[in-house]
Amino acid sequence: MKIFIGADHNGHDYKDRIATLLRKAGYDVIDEGNISIDPDDDFPQFAGRVVNKLLAEGEPDSKGLLICGSGQGMVMAANRFKGIRASLCWNLDEARASRNDDDSNVLCLSSRYLQPEEAESIVSVFMNTPFAAAPRFRRRIQQLDQLG
Repeated sequence: MKIFIGADHNGHDYKDRIATLLRKAGYDVIDEGNISIDPDDDFPQFAGRVVNKLLAEGEPDSKGLLICGSGQGMVMAANRFKGIRASLCWNLDEARASRNDDDSNVLCLSSRYLQPEEAESIVSVFMNTPFAAAPRFRRRIQQLDQLG
């Protein structure tokens, strides 16, 4: 499974740490930047890179991971793309629900409000929680896809 990962300057260190963790777990991690810390970079460019690569990949199991200071900017940017169901998760229950109920394909994290260990645990739960595919969940996702 491919994981496309990106972060602005606020999330750079978390990105590198989580990418290493995911690679050790056997995932194919594609780093969409930023390669180095640049205080003048902007989160939308990394959200766009990750989401465009994820959509082009076309594999339903592939996922995206985006990290910025609050996580809010990344989730807003990612959700502008049709077919993306990005979720901002701040605890294990949210990560589990975002996958189980909503089949989220992009996880957004805050580097400002989560400790590195918390972020790693959230990523692990997100990656290991399958979509329940209950009829009501499928219906809601179809409704989402018809918006905009």
